[in-house]
Amino acid sequence: MTRLGTGIGWRPEIADVVERMPGIDWVEAVSENLCPGHLPDSLLRLRERGVTVVPHGVSLGLGGAGRPDPGRLAALAERAEVLASPLVTEHIAFVRAGGAPTASPVLEAGHLLPVPRTRDALDVLCENVRIAQDALPVPLAVENIAALVAWPGEELTEGQFLYELADRTGVRLLIDVANLHTNHVNLGADPAEALAELPLEALAYVHVAGGFERDGVWHDSHAHPVPRPVLDILTDLAARVAPPGVLLERDENFPEGDELRAEVEAIRDAVERGRTLRGPASGGGAAPRTPGPGSVPAAGDAVRQRLGLAQAALLSALVAGAPVPEGFDPVRLGVQARALAGKRADVVGKVAPELPVILGPRYRPAFLAYARGRPMTGGYRRDALDFVAHLLRTAPGDDPGVRRALRAWWLERSGPVPRSSRPGVRLARAARRVLLRR
Repeated sequence: MTRLGTGIGWRPEIADVVERMPGIDWVEAVSENLCPGHLPDSLLRLRERGVTVVPHGVSLGLGGAGRPDPGRLAALAERAEVLASPLVTEHIAFVRAGGAPTASPVLEAGHLLPVPRTRDALDVLCENVRIAQDALPVPLAVENIAALVAWPGEELTEGQFLYELADRTGVRLLIDVANLHTNHVNLGADPAEALAELPLEALAYVHVAGGFERDGVWHDSHAHPVPRPVLDILTDLAARVAPPGVLLERDENFPEGDELRAEVEAIRDAVERGRTLRGPASGGGAAPRTPGPGSVPAAGDAVRQRLGLAQAALLSALVAGAPVPEGFDPVRLGVQARALAGKRADVVGKVAPELPVILGPRYRPAFLAYARGRPMTGGYRRDALDFVAHLLRTAPGDDPGVRRALRAWWLERSGPVPRSSRPGVRLARAARRVLLRR
């Protein structure tokens, strides 16, 4: 098992801070944000210094009813090879639903959604994990996720579900202690009981992150300091097993370097407290068991269809205004729907940073109004184009300067080749001139 040490999530906004931070043994980078032929200079410098880089995928949807997309698997494999990574990671989640088995359009969640802890879902997940393992050049580890909603009729606890997954597939586990805390607040799940049920010998590494509570609901924001209860869960885990690696995740609202360094030190302290409680005789656990070929039976089409219909019904309620499926809490589903819409607005604002500049304070309310009842079907870049097209169709009375800037932005990006790369066309510059005159 690879010993990783102490790490931090690499993000472009804190690349310089990460490079200067002492005692960082490894970093994790979101796989979908990396282009193998044009890796960021910061990551290349870290690799040259011997810092391990682990690609962390967010779009496979291993918990979805469909089989993993070969193109997404190939992209994840390519990043692992280019970075010479010892492993890759993904999530136990579904991120899209619908399609041919459900006779409904494919919908994108734009975020990670929980898998029902049922035998059907476990069978599908195990087969999907084995498909991914066969396609990847390095070991795979999968992460437990935070949940705002609970599926009705679940048959297994989180710990039991993860234990069977690891036992049947040999997959390694990425345990996010912040997500255990989230599920404790939102779903009443006991983190200590979950840790007691987990096959900790399969542990690849640990995530630690912050969040916030609002109206009795914990939001796993990755944009706030790590709270004491999360560090206490980390200490409990470290008292049971020596974690091969521990990593701080921060995705936005980045603090100054000193504050990030203090959070990393707090994580080290929490692990050390756990080691002291564990004592030197406990060791670090046995190597994970790996079942032989063929030990995971194929999930039948009927099983996948049942899961697909259930996931499509839930996602339709969350992003398309469909009725709440039976057994779900409508209030909590409303919280989840608002969280998904807010996440979607944030990511589109990052993918197309010109739009918040052009629209100013109108950007977020305008996007949320657009997103209501208009699910994402083609990724965030397509979503940004559709949003601007919607504004151009439905807001004829807008400031003419804003409309010109939006139209120039849309024309620049809507074709297969940027218009600014065609001879004699400089629409992006025209948009900037419009903005400067406002």
